[in-house]
Amino acid sequence: MVSLGGIARKIFGSSNERRIRGNKPRVAAINAMEDSIKALSDTELAAKTLEFREQLKNGKTLDDILIPAFAVAREASRRALGMRPFDVQLIGAMILNENAIAEMKTGEGKTLVATLAVYLNALSGKGVHVVTVNDYLASRDAAIMAKLYSFLGLTTGVIVHGLDDDQRRAAYACDITYATNNELGFDYLRDNMKFERSQMVQRGHNFAIVDEVDSILIDEARTPLIISGPLDDRSDLYSTIDAFIPMLTSDDYEIDEKQRSANFSEVGTEKLENLLKDAGLLKGVSLYDVENVAIVHHINNALKAHKLFQRDKDYIVRNDEIVIIDEFTGRMMPGRRYSEGQHQALEAKEKVTIQPENQTLASITFQNYFRMYEKLAGMTGTASTEAEEFQDIYGLSVIEVPTNLPIQRIDEDDEVYRTFEEKFKAIIEDIRAAHERNQPVLVGTTSIEKSELLATMLRQTGFTDFHVLNARYHEQEAYIVSQAGVPGGVTIATNMAGRGTDIQLGGNIDMRLERDLEGMEEGPERDAKEAAIRAEVKQLKEKALAAGGLYVIATERHESRRIDNQLRGRSGRQGDPGRSKFYLSLQDDLMRIFGSDRMDSMLQKLGLKEGEAIVHPWINKALERAQKKVEARNFDMRKNVLKYDDVLNDQRKVIFEQRVEMMESEDLSETIADMRHELIETIVRTHIPERAYAEQWDVEGLSAAVTAHLNLDVPIAEWAQEEGIAEDDIVERLKKISDDLIAEKTERFGPEIMAYIERSVLLQTIDNLWREHIVNLDHLRSVVGFRGYAQRDPLQEYKAEAFELFQALLANMREGVTAQMMRVEIVREAEGEPTLPAMEAHHMDPFTGQDEFAANDAYVAPENRNPDDPSSWGRVSRNEACPCGSGKKYKHCHGALIA
Repeated sequence: MVSLGGIARKIFGSSNERRIRGNKPRVAAINAMEDSIKALSDTELAAKTLEFREQLKNGKTLDDILIPAFAVAREASRRALGMRPFDVQLIGAMILNENAIAEMKTGEGKTLVATLAVYLNALSGKGVHVVTVNDYLASRDAAIMAKLYSFLGLTTGVIVHGLDDDQRRAAYACDITYATNNELGFDYLRDNMKFERSQMVQRGHNFAIVDEVDSILIDEARTPLIISGPLDDRSDLYSTIDAFIPMLTSDDYEIDEKQRSANFSEVGTEKLENLLKDAGLLKGVSLYDVENVAIVHHINNALKAHKLFQRDKDYIVRNDEIVIIDEFTGRMMPGRRYSEGQHQALEAKEKVTIQPENQTLASITFQNYFRMYEKLAGMTGTASTEAEEFQDIYGLSVIEVPTNLPIQRIDEDDEVYRTFEEKFKAIIEDIRAAHERNQPVLVGTTSIEKSELLATMLRQTGFTDFHVLNARYHEQEAYIVSQAGVPGGVTIATNMAGRGTDIQLGGNIDMRLERDLEGMEEGPERDAKEAAIRAEVKQLKEKALAAGGLYVIATERHESRRIDNQLRGRSGRQGDPGRSKFYLSLQDDLMRIFGSDRMDSMLQKLGLKEGEAIVHPWINKALERAQKKVEARNFDMRKNVLKYDDVLNDQRKVIFEQRVEMMESEDLSETIADMRHELIETIVRTHIPERAYAEQWDVEGLSAAVTAHLNLDVPIAEWAQEEGIAEDDIVERLKKISDDLIAEKTERFGPEIMAYIERSVLLQTIDNLWREHIVNLDHLRSVVGFRGYAQRDPLQEYKAEAFELFQALLANMREGVTAQMMRVEIVREAEGEPTLPAMEAHHMDPFTGQDEFAANDAYVAPENRNPDDPSSWGRVSRNEACPCGSGKKYKHCHGALIA
């Protein structure tokens, strides 16, 4: 029975087909202009850019000039790059311009497709960002495509790791900027910690095209970008809290060793509240008041340190430090530390030097960063399996663009073996057979470890003619991947290795010429060598084609069909022949999770012998269903994380927008006066209840609050005794006295210096409070899940408490700014520009769990430090004796220099 939807698709075509068909008339119009555009001189062609910009200024839209702009860009590409975009590439560029994802198979020239949409959108002068997965690709694509853009009179910049602010600002000021997703996100966060608008490097978020969009917006987006810095010395807090734990009895807490969790009982909570009150650490009445989120987090860490972590099992104490022991291998892991204060809790327990804790200064998820762009587009070879997530999270539809030539690759059914060893034995035999018939082979594994294992097994059989890639050295590996199509070549790679580089049969001629002719001067010798290389590559290509093209062998199925399709898509580019096959075993992760025990016993009953495989299309479909389930689960997890981050993101936008307004404002005195007046009203209302008699007023408390917050010594007690005085009169008197004091300071310091002080105080106060707020929300996020046991929605609870914390932040900002402004005195010659705190960038690789930006200042044992060489000291605790041997604490010696 055919559904109505199926009938409609047969008559009208799918939405994808309709979108492609809708762009074909524009392609025809561009082709019709080709002869007239070709007739233009280089100067006339470049002048078209100014003409288009003028048209945009006069009210035309980008869509109005798309056809002539694409025609100009195509001709410029032919002249500057020697490449003329195909019709399907024009369609791909139109899809990018329409805020969508163009799914184009490997080898279809996505990098060139982007140039058309980039050129069109760069005409507005607001800047276009082209986002790549690593620095190498950003530099490579920018260098190549800059020839086209400069030909048309546009400027190109590139952002890579290690640039200073001036270089970054210049790159962002260009019409087109190539950068990695990490650098863009970190620049945004750092910009919102600057003290002057002129110090910021980014100039807005107009249009971004994300290359390998699935990798960046889905895989990389599993983990947020974080900028952290060292906290103030809080070793006393850890030591104080640690001293409470031995005072508790077994009735005061509950331990769940299986879940590795520890919680306080009601009795224990009451006991702790009394201890914290005595220590002056408890705010409000209850331990679980929202203001005490951070204290609760520290106490929980201390309890875990004492009751869940065992010395010489989970960690050892060596050289005045806690060294973690890997629970699986039993090996020590020096340099690794537990996060979120747990390591400091262990250091307090064992009475060793407490190393400074890192605090999150700013963070953002890629989802929320890229949703800031007015226009967003992406391109990849594999996005359709994640179409729902792209639409739901980013509002991006996925459009499959037809290939320029029909695909000839043969995708064979999976071969399933009973054991891991049988599978690898079959793979090795297949690799050797393909090598003997001169067919190039690409073997894809799911991890670096499995790549190394296969390489070891191959060597044990005497086969050594292969390359192993693991996505660690992008530039060097891009060359190896580019030559993986050489006849008889065998390349083993993790699925993420070498993305952004085509595998061309016979080898990539451009990369081969670049490497082999490097350093040779122009002349007959160089020309002869180039001709020889071209002839050799042509011959190798014919040989590879005769052998059946690239053969892709996959060693197992990934959790995501998309990653499998990326690997498969390496073969059969631009209509080349090719072949792909997946080898599986019942011991693979995916097979194991989805009931391989039953399948194993069934295969044994069917008489499957050792070394034999089962091959059937049904197995492929069953595995695909399993992968769909895993993809759906992962999507739900990412969506859930994003829901929590959206709460923080709304608050982040408010804070960051306020900062920019403050930096751009010439006079903030009115803002600060409003804060001061609001604070005065709050203080008075707190101590003088509405419609209360004078004898019910808390005159003593009001007087103390006025002194603490406003630094004013005023006769509140005398005022209270005046006949007929009301709270409004006291409010007005306090406002006038405080306004007069600020006016006197303004006159004494001068308006310019006062304006500078006001901006500095505002920005520094808001930054300090925002950092504390992020930590509080992190701690709240880690414990709010328990509310589910009480039949309360954790997300709603998080939203409500996050709002309370934000309201508290705003109140604290009023108090902090007012208190500082009422006390401020300036020693002019000693004042300098406010400086940003020491910062480290962090982004966890979602596949390896390693920090891509791991700091190089790991802790170094004292005996390995050279007193005369500070570079050998590593990270030194502020309270530690200075390694130079002065006898002073580090914070009072060399550490004082790093302020």
